[in-house]
Amino acid sequence: MDLDTLRRFFQLSPFMRDLGAEPTAVSPGRVTAVLPMQDRFRQHSGHAHAGVQTTLADHAMGSAAQTLVAEGHWVLTADLKVSLLRPADGERLVCEAWVVKPGRTLSFTEAEVWAEREGDRTLVLKASATMAVVPYDRR
Repeated sequence: MDLDTLRRFFQLSPFMRDLGAEPTAVSPGRVTAVLPMQDRFRQHSGHAHAGVQTTLADHAMGSAAQTLVAEGHWVLTADLKVSLLRPADGERLVCEAWVVKPGRTLSFTEAEVWAEREGDRTLVLKASATMAVVPYDRR
């Protein structure tokens, strides 16, 4: 999967499109994606909402797994674990996701989300997910 194909894949998800998340790098089993911060992504304390951070990590992990599956298959999240390490403050969130172990029916993935401000990055989230590989069914 090349970067243009991955960008089209992100656009297939109305939620990711609405958030404005964009992939910036891809290689087999690895994806990097960014999300510019907007006020609507903040919680009452002003920090990035945990749900926004988790969404970015989940979609990036799924996309990383998608780079390794056979034609005619999608990946769907079967299990997701998130650890929020510190409040996320910054101009954008950057997620790096990778496949730990690919499989025919299940793939194991991990991700890190960084809050970036003026080029400085702070690790704010670690995640892992099990992705189920399912036949593509376009109903």
